[in-house]
Amino acid sequence: MTIRVAIAGIRGRMGSTAAAAISEAAGMKVVAALDYKYDGMYASEGTVTAEPAGVRIYTSLVELNEQQQPDVLLDLTDPEAVFPNARKAMALGICSVVGTSGLTIEELGQLQELSEQKGIACIIAPNFSIGAVLMMKFAAQAAHYLGDVEIIEMHHDRKLDAPSGTAVKTADMIAQVRTPHLQGHPDEQVHAYGARGADVQGMKIHSVRLPGLLAHQQVMLGGEGELLTIRHDSFDRKSFMPGVLLAIRESMQRPEFVNGLEHLIQA
Repeated sequence: MTIRVAIAGIRGRMGSTAAAAISEAAGMKVVAALDYKYDGMYASEGTVTAEPAGVRIYTSLVELNEQQQPDVLLDLTDPEAVFPNARKAMALGICSVVGTSGLTIEELGQLQELSEQKGIACIIAPNFSIGAVLMMKFAAQAAHYLGDVEIIEMHHDRKLDAPSGTAVKTADMIAQVRTPHLQGHPDEQVHAYGARGADVQGMKIHSVRLPGLLAHQQVMLGGEGELLTIRHDSFDRKSFMPGVLLAIRESMQRPEFVNGLEHLIQA
């Protein structure tokens, strides 16, 4: 069986890289693109053309489904588009794989509820990098013993959300094993707003946005007289492709809601 994949966000760098990876993977095929414009045109290697090359672009998921019958919608757009896209995809019986961070707790809850009602897969992956997922898992393991934690996440300057979904997910995983407590001096004085970063479940997250970066994160765990730093760096979007392919395949095997690639790998 060939898994038929539609991609939302195919014109972006991540989308075009994913389209190439899926096309080269055994048992998968990109059959269509979902966009907010260019209806009836074609997406090919990150460009748009009127010639019938590449895959047809649709602005309507209903029409796309009627004509191309995809098994999976891979959404690599933004939180504002991802949420309605995933809801509509599951309503149409299409598995949803979301590679965009920034969804709210309420939106995640609604997607989980719809996934359970429809008995169809919805996989949310704040980060598709296998190495990044391992970094998060290792950090959670270390937090059993070193509970004072700060996270520094660094991304390119085109990233919209801060802190990143990966950083928030890391903090969530650590919070499951970390005893809540105040970090730093109890009488700490912050003289510039934001100097100590965002507070996520008692841990501080610092966001860096600079040209030249792609996706990087380090988790710093401090103890008496020691510091453990767990760091991951993605230098090329190809590093995300094994996770993309894994999530697509797993969506056909797991008719359920999955929040985080860590639930799909063993470590």
